[in-house]
Formats: sequence, C-alpha cells, structure tokens
Amino acid sequence: MGKEDKATWKSHYFSKLIQLLEEYPKCFIVGADNVGSKQMQQIRMSLRGSAVVLMGKNTMMRKAIRGHIERNQALEKLLPHIKGNVGFVFTRGELTEVREKLLQNKVRAPARAGAIAPCPVVIPAQNTGLGPEKTSFFQALSIPTKISKGTIEIINDVHILKEGDKVGASEATLLNMLNISPFSYGLVVEMVYDSGTIFEPKILDIKPEELRIRFLEGAARLAAVCLEISYPTIASAPHSIANGFKNLLAVAAVTEIEFKEAERLKEYLKDPSKFAAAVAAAPEVAAAAESPKKEAEKKEESEESDDELGFGLFD
Repeated sequence: MGKEDKATWKSHYFSKLIQLLEEYPKCFIVGADNVGSKQMQQIRMSLRGSAVVLMGKNTMMRKAIRGHIERNQALEKLLPHIKGNVGFVFTRGELTEVREKLLQNKVRAPARAGAIAPCPVVIPAQNTGLGPEKTSFFQALSIPTKISKGTIEIINDVHILKEGDKVGASEATLLNMLNISPFSYGLVVEMVYDSGTIFEPKILDIKPEELRIRFLEGAARLAAVCLEISYPTIASAPHSIANGFKNLLAVAAVTEIEFKEAERLKEYLKDPSKFAAAVAAAPEVAAAAESPKKEAEKKEESEESDDELGFGLFD
C-alpha cells in the first residue's frame, strides 16, 4: 500500500479522534515531554485492553473537537487544556487504575543541562570513587568534601536541585559522573475528563472516608451558623430541639413544674446518692448486657463445631 497523502491522513485522524470521543466517556489529557517513541510503544502495550492513547498536533485536536462540539457541548471544556506537548488517553475503566499503569511506565533518565527538574535532587553522602582532580566540580556547587584514601568523599547529603530549577551544566556533569539518574519521565496526567466534567488529577486521590469527614465538618459549620442566627434548617433542628429540652430540664429543676422526662432529674437532685449509685452501677449493667451475647455466641460456635464433627446428623 502506498503512503497516504496529507489530506487523507488528516481525515482519518479526525475520524479516529471523533470516534474515540463518542465511544469513551472518560479520558486523561497527558503531557508527553521527554517521552521517546520506544517508551510510547511500551505504554501503549501496557494499556492494551484498558485504554487507548492518541497523540497529535494541538491544532488538529482542537479542530476535530470544535467540529464535534455541536453534538456534545461538554467537549468545549477540553479546548483550554490542549496546549504544549499533550495527548489523550481514553478509557472506560477505573480512572485510578489507568493512572496507576501510566505511573508504572516511567523511565529513569539522566539530568541534562537546560532541563527543568521535575523533582528535588539530593546527592547522598558517599565516597564517590573520583580522584582529587575532580574537586573543582564539587567546589563549584559548594558541596563539602574531603579526600579519603585518594578519592573524593561527600561529607553530608546535599540538596543540589529543587523542583522547577533549571539544570546547569555543572549539576548535569556531576550527576552523570556519579551515575545518578535523578529524573523519571512518562505520560503525566494534567487534566481528567469524565462524562462532561473536567477536573484536576488530585481529585482522584480523595477517598470516600475523606469525603465523609469533609461533609460532616461542613454540616457542623452550617448548624453552628444557623444556631447563631436562629435560622432553623435540617442541620440545626436536632441541636435546637436538644437545647430546648435542656432548657426545659433546667426550668423543671428550679421550679415545681413536672413532666415525665424530668422525674429522674428531680430524684437525683433530692438525693444525690442515687446519682452516684447509678454511675457506679453503669459498668456492671453494661457488662451484664454483654454476657448474654457472649454466651449466645459461644453456644452457636459449639453447635457449629458439633455439626462439623458429625454429631448433629441425627438431631
């Protein structure tokens, strides 16, 4: 087969991107800086069956999406994030699982002069095995060293680069001499699209327990505000009722007013020894309530063990 002309190739690319946008409800917008063709092939193989990777020129991706916005208005949210060296990873599966596979396909890489450090770099204290003639590299970077048995020894751990720093020629040369490959590159998830909603990848790290805690904190704050301004809501109503009941008990305690719920309170006020006796008896009552449950559980276990041994066959 002959090679497709440019117009035909573009037409096929647009059709493929639109097909993927229609078939898959979820996708990642991924950055592909410093990712080579061999590594990209490995990523595609590892995602086979769970996700589809599609790269391309930003202008072509934007044009294809704009032509499809009439069918799906939500796709317009993708356009502001198509910038730089990016692509798409489409999936129907769990987003967290697909992201984990992307993270597993990172490749270690040496530091190159002019590159931006994606993470902090620390040179650990060690005997480098380098001769004294290399001391100038360490001095240029203010790294404390000493000569030990004819070789350079780094005395303390040194933070040589911070995240976002530009790698200089001295840093790159020294790291390469020490055989340190501090960086790892792969497809980086920049944004997540899920059924019309677009959000940052850190949202995927939120667990249900954290959502529950945040919700309860919000409900507590709402209830506090409503109680302060005397505005009844579902959140504040239980507290208002409880506070009202406490006020009724307080009034009953200092007056002759009586009602069923206040009878025990009045008894304790007349004879505080009854309250002390009730407090002392509380642990015993709780233990007594637990013992029948434990006996019942033991009985069930013994019956089960008898059945397992065959003693329950003729019951």
